[in-house]
Amino acid sequence: MLRAAKFVVLALVAVVLLLFAFANRQIIDVSFDPFASNGAPAFAVAAPLFLVLMIALILGVMVGGAAVWLSQGRFRKAARLRRAEVERLRSQSAGVPSVH
Repeated sequence: MLRAAKFVVLALVAVVLLLFAFANRQIIDVSFDPFASNGAPAFAVAAPLFLVLMIALILGVMVGGAAVWLSQGRFRKAARLRRAEVERLRSQSAGVPSVH
């Protein structure tokens, strides 16, 4: 059931992305020169609008994921230290006979 639901959601996302791509095929100029004079930037790329937006979305997700990963480093370190402590205590208690 869950597998079918995932398939349906992914199929809907794919259809929406395809419709978006077909509707936004016009070529635009993307300039990376904020100081361009006379409309002649030093570096510019001509690309379809949907491609520019998809690349921006992918880069945003990657930067956001990296920011979250970096901000959670202290929690991963604490979990790693606690796991090591648990393993140390288990190995110590394995040699001690239990009293009933």
